[in-house]
Amino acid sequence: MAAANSTSGSRFKWSDLLKQSDLIFTLGLFGVILLLVLPVPTWILDFLLSLNIGLSMMILLVIIYVKDPPEFSSFPTILLAVTLLRLALNIASTRLILLDGYAGHVIEAFGNVLIQGNYLVGAVVFIILVIINFVVITKGAGRIAEVAARFTLDAMPGKQMAIDAELNAGIIDEITATSRRLKVQKEADFYGAMDGASKFVRGDAVAGILITIINILGGFAIGMLQKGMGLEEALAKYTLLSIGDGLVSQVPALVISVAAGLLVTRTPGDNNLGSQIGAQLSAYPRAVSIAAGLIAAMGLAPGMPLIPFFTLGGITGFLAYLLNKQTKDLDPAKGLKGALALPSPSGGRGGAQNQGGSPQQGAENKGPEDFHRLIETEVLSIEVGYGLLRLADKTQGGELLDRITGVRKGFARDNGMVIPPIAIRDSLELEPNEYRFMLRGKSIASASLIPNRWLAMNVSGSHITLKGVPTREPVFGIEAVWIAEEEKRTAEINGYSVVDAVSVLITHLAETLKNIAHHILTRQEVQSLIDRVKESNPALVSELLPDLVNLGIIQRILQSLLREGVPIRNLPLILEAVADFATVTKNPDELAEQVRRRLGTYFIAQYETEPGLVKAITIDPRLEQTLINRIQRSHFETTLALDAHSAQYLLRELTVRSNSMSEQGLSAIAIVSAELRLALKRFFEPSLPKLIVLSYQELPPQTEIQNMGIILPPQGDKSAPDPLHQAAS
Repeated sequence: MAAANSTSGSRFKWSDLLKQSDLIFTLGLFGVILLLVLPVPTWILDFLLSLNIGLSMMILLVIIYVKDPPEFSSFPTILLAVTLLRLALNIASTRLILLDGYAGHVIEAFGNVLIQGNYLVGAVVFIILVIINFVVITKGAGRIAEVAARFTLDAMPGKQMAIDAELNAGIIDEITATSRRLKVQKEADFYGAMDGASKFVRGDAVAGILITIINILGGFAIGMLQKGMGLEEALAKYTLLSIGDGLVSQVPALVISVAAGLLVTRTPGDNNLGSQIGAQLSAYPRAVSIAAGLIAAMGLAPGMPLIPFFTLGGITGFLAYLLNKQTKDLDPAKGLKGALALPSPSGGRGGAQNQGGSPQQGAENKGPEDFHRLIETEVLSIEVGYGLLRLADKTQGGELLDRITGVRKGFARDNGMVIPPIAIRDSLELEPNEYRFMLRGKSIASASLIPNRWLAMNVSGSHITLKGVPTREPVFGIEAVWIAEEEKRTAEINGYSVVDAVSVLITHLAETLKNIAHHILTRQEVQSLIDRVKESNPALVSELLPDLVNLGIIQRILQSLLREGVPIRNLPLILEAVADFATVTKNPDELAEQVRRRLGTYFIAQYETEPGLVKAITIDPRLEQTLINRIQRSHFETTLALDAHSAQYLLRELTVRSNSMSEQGLSAIAIVSAELRLALKRFFEPSLPKLIVLSYQELPPQTEIQNMGIILPPQGDKSAPDPLHQAAS
């Protein structure tokens, strides 16, 4: 037992060697550098030349079995290392050839055995190898690497944006997104490195030609001038050695060039290169059958050897027979089911159902999951033109994704509601610099940006004209100009408010989310909010649900609050108010009004121009009472019943006073009694969406109202009696 343990303990382990690979690589590079300056014996040169050939063959075989080119990301570095090794061996062999007239058995074998000692034949073979390597393989591989690098780098922003969009949409998690980003970055780095590494192969081919020519000329001079050889003897001896040395270098160089070409022409797949080629060539038995007939027919042409072509045609025909037989042996029903297969819930392929209505055997878990994904509609998304893609590309300094995350966090903190993930995608329907916000597939807002420019908004009424592209700020409609960087300082000095393009989009998004929050709030989200409240207030939730109200009523109450910009972050207080009045009424509008009164202390502060002061429009009490009498309530709606003349009068008065407040930089606010508040807001909301309507009962006791205009009852028209005036009288 002890001996066995000793044997297993001393056994060589490949993993132990791999742990020292950094040291081996470092020593190898250091040895190559020494090889450039120090002479080496012929036996060491033989070993290193053999190693060079073996390394090139091993690299070629590894590339054949690589499934995805970026998996072999170290190939550009390896290519540089083997190129340096080959050049160092050229220098070492040149030194031995010129000094001793002998460079070892490997070079001698290439000079005598491969070309039979005929240096003219060797020269021709060497030139042909150089042409194949330099003109055909190296040039083609270099071009492919260049194009692949360009396309990969161009596609990189779109790929990263797609990953971030899937992450924001919740399709993938952060770990998967990070893995995909690393894969995209690795792919871009690989093809970028291959574009440069292809120049090594090209330079190596040129260096091989020059070194061989130098060896021939140098050997010829040394043989005649120093060693007293005759012209023919010197030419034969040194030319043969130089050609042999050139062939020793060009053969592995050609192998490495082929390996580089295979790697850059590969397409990612689940199989190695040989399996891919075999599967694709054998996928068309008819083509193989036709090829067999054509090959055999060529043997019948005048002067053509019959046996080789007939033999090759017979082999190809037999292969076609086997492929056809394999195809016919397949179950026709399986083929049909494969053709009609549908996506399944498990991501597999399902078959047609049998008469009993159940899936075919082997397809129990296969159903229409992918089709379900097709009919799903994202709640929120942002579509951008291709000119704005850089704003979402972090590699180009784009901060749009981080800013959107900040908007979602800020909205949740301020309003108490979580905005679902926002997907970002490019759209060919848009202009290059255009964007639009989508709510469940419908466009709800759009505008245009100019990347790398600043939006200067004339908020101070400056008379200075800036150089740029005139426009209007998309949220508040302020006159603005897209200016270049050099104009920014001038704009700021003259009272312009200057923001970057991303800030314009983010401000537009934040304002849009406030306006549509009530459309986003679903019952599932309401349930999630209530579940969180239940953790700290279980008695409140148990009292309220399901005995007093249902989830739908709570949803409508919260939607009413969000619709008018009232935060719902004080959800326990909201639910308490609902529980207090749910025994009196189940009408969501009436319950929402009671909740507003309870929350007034917390949300009225956002409308104060200074602490304890609200500037607002008011309505004469006589006119208020008349309007209250015109209120119509139903289980689903609360509104005013006004004739056209009365509605036009009120709309005109509210519009004039609202515009006056807006011109002073104030929010347009109207304060009325609690009975009238909701009906007035709903009636004039389509025409005055930015008019804020509050009730006196919502204001905290210490709040002071500064009247910015009072709407009096109409004086009437002699030609058309005014119903409101008559009612007020």
